Parts: sequence; C-alpha cells; structure tokens
Amino acid sequence: MPLWWYLLALGLAVLLGAEVHMGYPGIRSWIGYAITVPLCLGAMVWLGRVRVQVADGELHAGEARLPLRHVGHVDVVPREGKQVALGPELDPAAFLMHRAWIGPVVRIEVTDPDDDTPYWIVSTRDPDALVKALGR
Repeated sequence: MPLWWYLLALGLAVLLGAEVHMGYPGIRSWIGYAITVPLCLGAMVWLGRVRVQVADGELHAGEARLPLRHVGHVDVVPREGKQVALGPELDPAAFLMHRAWIGPVVRIEVTDPDDDTPYWIVSTRDPDALVKALGR
C-alpha cells in the first residue's frame, strides 16, 4: 500500500484516540491511543498482505489457486494499459486480484475446459518474475 494510506490510518487512529482521551481524562487517557493506533495500522497491514506466488505446481493469488497445467498464454499489461484491460476489454467472468496502488498486471489465460473463468488478471510488483515462474 502507498505510504500516504498508512499516514491517513495513523491520523484516523490518533483522532479516535483523542476522542477517548476527552472522555477519560487523567491517567487512563493514553488507553485510547494504545488501542486505536496499533489496531488501525494492523488493519492496513492486513488489507495489503495479498501474496502472489507459484508453488507446488500452482499459481497462488490470495486464496485462489490455478494449477500450472491450466495456464495458457500470459501477457504483461503495463500501467498505461491497465485501465483498458480492466475496463472495456474485461470479461465479467474473469478472476481479478487487483490492487490499485500497483502499476502493472499480468493477464493469465485459463485453459481448463471445466472452468468458466477465461483468464486471471493479477496485480504484481514484478510481472516479469511471475511470467518466468509460470514458465512462459
């Protein structure tokens, strides 16, 4: 996630802590900050922790799995082409693992005849490494 999102979360946490501080002055005033700051920052870490990896003969994108034997053509879509790939060219049945703060995406064709998903679009910071790991 971008750094400024963490700063916004920190600001929100401090604001919530100040609300608690006003309600409980004195020695207990720090409790609101001690709870809200780690909670908000932890939520930001949890929201941004989706992992993309190739392991055990499968592509793992978050909780989704795609066996490598069903991987067809693989394209790297640069940041400039992402809006078109996720807009007018997007098939509604496609699997998306999109993170707006990451520029490039990888479009992976699914060749499984029993799967209605035509392709996956996966955000990754290193698309060339993903293409190499997929063996394409």
